Amino acid sequence: MRPATSADIPAMMELEQQSLTSAHWSRVQYQNLFAIGDHELVENFILVAEDSVGAQIIAYLVARQIDRDWELQNIVVSERSRRIGIGTSLLNQFIAHACSKKGSRIFLEVRESNQSARALYSKLGFQATGMRGNYYANPVEDAILYQLVID
Repeated sequence: MRPATSADIPAMMELEQQSLTSAHWSRVQYQNLFAIGDHELVENFILVAEDSVGAQIIAYLVARQIDRDWELQNIVVSERSRRIGIGTSLLNQFIAHACSKKGSRIFLEVRESNQSARALYSKLGFQATGMRGNYYANPVEDAILYQLVID
């Protein structure tokens, strides 16, 4: 695992398109993750995981900090790389980073039907805090809100 760079955008987009449950972003949204802005209170945290020879990105995580809160915006693991601990490793590295930056909470939303992601979040201590009706499109689905208090 390593910090992502803008050169990883095509691989991240390809991986995202293969995942039905991930948030689907435009190229511009990905490019904006790496743009240097003038917002002192916002920080992006982007990790990628590569296969054993480092030739292909098999997972990534995108999060952002606003003040002391963090939002997990997207986490994608390739179909063939699921259930071997990569998602857990990405999340643990992210949680450790948020703690090191004196974060107080991590927020996220997840498709109601994404039971494997919901189980992972619960395993790592996230608590369900609510729901956003019809939050996702293609297909339309509710989002379950989670938070992890790290303060």
